[in-house]
Amino acid sequence: MNERTDMPIWERRYRAATASLPDWSPLAPERTVYASNESGTWQIHCRDLTTGNGRQVTDSPVGVTVGAPTLDGSGVLWFSDETGDESGRWYRAPFEGGEAQPFLEGVPHGWNEGLAQAGGVVAAGISDRDGFAIYVSHDGEPARELVRSHESLRVAGEDDGFSRAGLSSDGALLCLEDSAAGGLLHPTLRVIDAQSGAAVATLRDEGMALNAAAWSPLPGDQRLAIIDELEGDERPAIWEPRTGARQRLEVDLPGALTVSGWYPDGEALLLNHLEEGRHRLYRFELTSGTLSPIDHPVGSIAWGARVRPNGDVWYRLSQGHREPQVLAAGGEEVLRAAVEPAPPGRPYVSWRFDNGRGQSVHGFYAAPEGDGPFPVLMLVHGGPTSLDLDRYYPEAQAYVDAGFVVGMVNYRGSTGYGREWRDILTGDIGGPELEDVNAGLRDLIERGMADPSRAVVGGWSWGGYVTLMELGKHPDLWLCGVAGVPVGDYELGYEDLSPLLQAYDRALLGGTPAEVPELMRDRNPINHADKVCAPVLFLIGENDSRCPYRQAMAYVERLAARDHPHELYVFGTGHGSNDLDEKVRQQRVILEFLERHVPGLASSRA
Repeated sequence: MNERTDMPIWERRYRAATASLPDWSPLAPERTVYASNESGTWQIHCRDLTTGNGRQVTDSPVGVTVGAPTLDGSGVLWFSDETGDESGRWYRAPFEGGEAQPFLEGVPHGWNEGLAQAGGVVAAGISDRDGFAIYVSHDGEPARELVRSHESLRVAGEDDGFSRAGLSSDGALLCLEDSAAGGLLHPTLRVIDAQSGAAVATLRDEGMALNAAAWSPLPGDQRLAIIDELEGDERPAIWEPRTGARQRLEVDLPGALTVSGWYPDGEALLLNHLEEGRHRLYRFELTSGTLSPIDHPVGSIAWGARVRPNGDVWYRLSQGHREPQVLAAGGEEVLRAAVEPAPPGRPYVSWRFDNGRGQSVHGFYAAPEGDGPFPVLMLVHGGPTSLDLDRYYPEAQAYVDAGFVVGMVNYRGSTGYGREWRDILTGDIGGPELEDVNAGLRDLIERGMADPSRAVVGGWSWGGYVTLMELGKHPDLWLCGVAGVPVGDYELGYEDLSPLLQAYDRALLGGTPAEVPELMRDRNPINHADKVCAPVLFLIGENDSRCPYRQAMAYVERLAARDHPHELYVFGTGHGSNDLDEKVRQQRVILEFLERHVPGLASSRA
C-alpha cells in the first residue's frame, strides 16, 4: 500500500476511505448495501457476504449517501439528489448490476422523509412546497398518497432507506412521526393501517419528544420499541399500539439511552448508552432485565449499530484520533478499505467547565503536543439539536496540525444532555450558545492552554450562525472568524428553506421569523454585521436548502458595503459536499485564510 507522502497529513486524513454501517434486508441478510467515499466521492456500494463480490452502484457527481437493499435483496435503492439541494427521488438497480430505474411510480420529486419496507409494502415520505405526504405501494403497484399534512410528517425511524421503525414486520402497521400537535422538536407517534390509512393509535407526551426505534422482528408481533423523555433524558420503552400498553424499561444507567434494534428472537434489545459524548452498547433481556455490555472500544457509535440474524452485533465506531471503523462485537473489522488508512491525530479530551450561570457545560478539546498557550479555535457544532462527540473529524485535526488547541462545546441547545438542556434555545436562540462558547474559551485561557490574543471562532451551519453572532456581539474576543454555510439573515432565508427546515425553524423560534420580530431584532446576525471588527471567511453553497445562498450572500454584501475585510468561497452544491476533492479545497482555503491572520501557525503545505 503506497503512502501519500506527497500531500500534507491533514489532507491524507480527508482522503482516507470510510464507509457507513452496511444495511441488509431481514429476508436477504447476506446482501448488504452501504455508502463509501473510497472512489473520492460518497457513493452507494453493495456487497454479497456469501460470495465476497461487491461493486459501486452509483456514480453521481453530487454523491449519494442514502441507500438500502430491496426487501428481497434483488436490488439496491438510493435517493438521488442532482444539485446538492437534497431534493430528488428514489431509484433502483439490480444488485448484481444493470440499468437504474426510477423506484416507486407515483411518488413525486421532493425531499426525502423516510422509506420503509416490510411484508410486500413500501412506504415513502416526501415533502415539497405543498407540504408533507406519505405514499404506500403494495406488491409493486404504483404508490398512492395515504396521508398529507402541512406540518412535518415522516416515516418513523432513523434509518433512511430501510426504516425498521416505519412498518411492522408483517407490513400491516405504519408508524409516522407527526409534528402537527407539538412541533418538530416534540413529535407525536402516529400509527395507521398501512392499507387504508385508518388511524390505529396515537402517542403524545406534551412538551416532550417521542421517537420510534424498531418494531419487533417477529411476524405478527406488533410491539414497537420507542424512545421517550418522561424522565428528562431519552429512555427506552415498549409500546403496543393496538392495546395502548406502554412499558418503560428499567435500566440502571444514567443519561441518554436509546434502542439500536431487536435481537432476532424478540426477547432482547440492543441498547446504545450515551454519556458525555461517548457510547457504550448493551444487550438488555426484556423478561429478566439483565443488562450485558457488548465488547467494543471506547468512542462514539452515533451512526449505527445493528443485530445480525445470527445475533452478532455490527457497529460503526468513531474516535477523534482515527478514521471510523465498521466492526463486529469483539473487534473484527467488517469492511476494510483498499486504500491507505488515515494518519493518527490527537486524542479528544473530555472537558467540563462552568458557564457562569452555575451550569456545568461538557465538550471536548484537542491540543498539539507540548505546552501552551496555543492559538485557540472554538469550533462550534451545527444543529443546534446535535452535539460534539469523540468522533473522527478531519477538520478539527487539521487545526491541531496548524498549532491550534481546538475547543468543541456542547452548548445549551445540544442533544445528549436531557430534554431541558436541549429545549432551552426554544424562543431564545443566539444567546445561551454564545455564553457557553465564551465560557469555554475563558476556561481554556485560565488553564494556560489558549492565547487570548489569537482566538478564532468558526463553524458550519448553526455553527456558522453562532460564529456570525459572536463576531457581531463580542467583537473584542476574536482575531478572525470562519463561517461555513451560515445563517446570515434569518428573516430573508426562511422562504428559501426546504419544508422540513421551515418546520424546524417554526418549532425552534416559536413561529416564523416574521412572527417573532423582537427575537429577530436581537438574534438575527445581519442586524449586528456593522459591529464586526475581525476578518471573516465565508464558505457558501449555491444550492443550499438548509442555510440558503441568498440570505448568506446578503450578510456578505453588508460587510462589502462598508469595505470590511472578508473573503468568500462559493461551491456548487448545497449544505456541504460529498466530494473529497471539494472538501480538501475548502479546508485549504480555510487554513490559508487562518495563516494570513493568526501569527505563529504551521504551514498547511507541510
